[in-house]
Amino acid sequence: MESYIPEGLKELNLVSVTVRLLLALVCGGILGVERGRKKRPAGFRTYMLVCVGAALVMITNQYITESYSGTDPARMGAQVISGIGFLGAGTIIVTGRNRVKGLTTAAGLWAAACVGLSLGIGFYTGALVGCVLIFVVMALLHRLDDWVMASTKVINLYVEFDRMADVGAFIRDMKEQGFRISDLEMTRANGVGDAGVAILCTLRLPKKKPHAEILQMLSSAEQVRYVEEL
Repeated sequence: MESYIPEGLKELNLVSVTVRLLLALVCGGILGVERGRKKRPAGFRTYMLVCVGAALVMITNQYITESYSGTDPARMGAQVISGIGFLGAGTIIVTGRNRVKGLTTAAGLWAAACVGLSLGIGFYTGALVGCVLIFVVMALLHRLDDWVMASTKVINLYVEFDRMADVGAFIRDMKEQGFRISDLEMTRANGVGDAGVAILCTLRLPKKKPHAEILQMLSSAEQVRYVEEL
């Protein structure tokens, strides 16, 4: 595909700079719109800014390299790759139930920056193919991921009880049914002024079973007041 790209778009001129930045704007918007629809911390505009900014960095790097001899053509791009981690870290949060959110958004921001770097240096083929693949992973493969995770032998749970004694009875019942409990952590129930107790734990199943069935079984247990998969 690179052979079909005019040489003028690989050189630094007004047309090539405009094309690169516009493509970065479009690619960033494509990747960000999926996050925006899900109301994630970094959405449509954030992805566009990251992608355009990364492209501009590489264009500037190419300009410096062509204007001044002895400069490293990858120096500024390397700083973007490492620096974008700070922005991505800001989108990752840990909820009150120790549930981590924002990892996909952070990874998407980093990937968007890589697309921008590719466009900024004029590697159009890699950038456009990469943008399509990243979008497929972010927008389409989450259903496959949900399906796979919904039938694994390991399930992370948040369970609420009325009394401390119910926790022991719950653990005994799980062992009698062949389940193994690990990573048990005691915490307070979420309600304001709630006297109940809650646990965060990992439940290991003897064989694969849909998690919806497990949650239905646990919610009907006498000791359990509320249960949720994390």
